[in-house]
Amino acid sequence: MRGRSGLQSRQCGLQKLLESRKCFKLICGAGNEDLDEVEKLVAIYAASGCRFFDLSPHKEVIEAAQKGILRVTDKKNLSDYHFCISVGIKGEPHFNKAKINQKFCKKCVNCIDSCLQKAINPDFMVIEEKCIGCARCLKTCKHSAIEIYQKNKPIEDIFFPLFTLHPSPFTCIELHASGTDEKDVQERWNYLNKNFDGMLSICIDRSKLSNEAVLNRIKNLIKNRKLYTTIIQADGNPMSGGEDDFKTTLPAVAMAEIIANEKLPVYLLISGGTNSKTAELAKIFGIDFNGISVGSYARKIVKKYIERDDFWTNKAVFEQASKTAKELIIKIIE
Repeated sequence: MRGRSGLQSRQCGLQKLLESRKCFKLICGAGNEDLDEVEKLVAIYAASGCRFFDLSPHKEVIEAAQKGILRVTDKKNLSDYHFCISVGIKGEPHFNKAKINQKFCKKCVNCIDSCLQKAINPDFMVIEEKCIGCARCLKTCKHSAIEIYQKNKPIEDIFFPLFTLHPSPFTCIELHASGTDEKDVQERWNYLNKNFDGMLSICIDRSKLSNEAVLNRIKNLIKNRKLYTTIIQADGNPMSGGEDDFKTTLPAVAMAEIIANEKLPVYLLISGGTNSKTAELAKIFGIDFNGISVGSYARKIVKKYIERDDFWTNKAVFEQASKTAKELIIKIIE
């Protein structure tokens, strides 16, 4: 990846976006491999002003995102948009998938009703490419029919196909690093530093780590990085942003405050339960942040448009979806 044409220029563009402190990052989902949804999501939010997209690390997903951008702009403008691909250590929930044990399933539809991704079909089968591992179905199932498994490849297997793409389609790589296996964290981080010259991001939460452990891990990982070439994505309650209220986003803001108080030479993004209230709450607390990453809520508010058969052919449908997305972005960045 070193020396790849255009990477340095795009990294400068991403740095300028972050330094503007008006960065909105759309999280399509680290486990979201639904190519049709990714293309539509990226098209909607790109048309609405978003320039930064978080994607599953698969060639087909990246190509779907590029197609989404080309729906709303010319190919010459592709470099103005930034892709961040996500990888994780073992046990990271962002790389979980659900499946239903038919032996225990009572067809009660609780799982179907709870799934924001519409990843469970009427036959009570999980559509793997749609599942993002949020475990909402697990929490609502009263019959112990939901099982969670990991779909997380060795990091070399993930990146070898991507490193051969010309030109490089992404500006940033994000490591989800909230587990307790320090060796695994360090090995994957070392691999990324050795093989990628662009921006690196660390997504971290407190589900398994104390405040002190979170800060120590961040400081250890960035100690040999150049100043302001690292993003810290402060993840409050991962994949919990389906509702639009202060209570839902409070853990994300609290997590960001812990990191902001350290005044580290990094860019800070708030995530994990983010919604239209996040920026307002963060400003009330006086938190110095560079932007906000929105996943579940951003996808939810445009879901009804994406599901329409006439999404691409009915101009009014796309315009309404874009208007909805733009209203969210404005609340985040202004």
